[in-house]
Amino acid sequence: MITAADRADIGELVHRYAHLVDRREVQTAAELFTDAAVLVLPDPPGELGPVHRHVGRVEIVRALRSVCDIPVTLHGVLGLVVEPDGADGAVGSVTGVAHHVTDRPDGTTTDLIWYLRYADTYRCDDGRWRIARRALQIDWIETRPVRHRRGPVRGGS
Repeated sequence: MITAADRADIGELVHRYAHLVDRREVQTAAELFTDAAVLVLPDPPGELGPVHRHVGRVEIVRALRSVCDIPVTLHGVLGLVVEPDGADGAVGSVTGVAHHVTDRPDGTTTDLIWYLRYADTYRCDDGRWRIARRALQIDWIETRPVRHRRGPVRGGS
């Protein structure tokens, strides 16, 4: 059974992940996963579905470090639906948008936008909800010119 408090905790978990990735705190973001968690990522632009498996926190940190190559990101959670999955678990469907802002050699700046879904499995581990499995599906990609405030990203791992 999933209580209202559990739903709130899982919602906080999902939002905290986005926040930590944007701050480049990938080690802390990986701690939101269980020890043996699986993160399955796409290979855009050719493959938008989840194809690359990363198992355990060490591999998840390596996978998340790729965000550190992007000057500015903004991950937004648009929706979250949580359902029970056994006595100590839950599954979730997260919809979101991920902005990846980069400066081009010609002086322009672009935003590569992913409209995405996470298929998540959560486990309550010692009274704390963590991600046990997360598979990222990109529904579509958009690129557009943008302007942004220059400055360093706070945080880092």
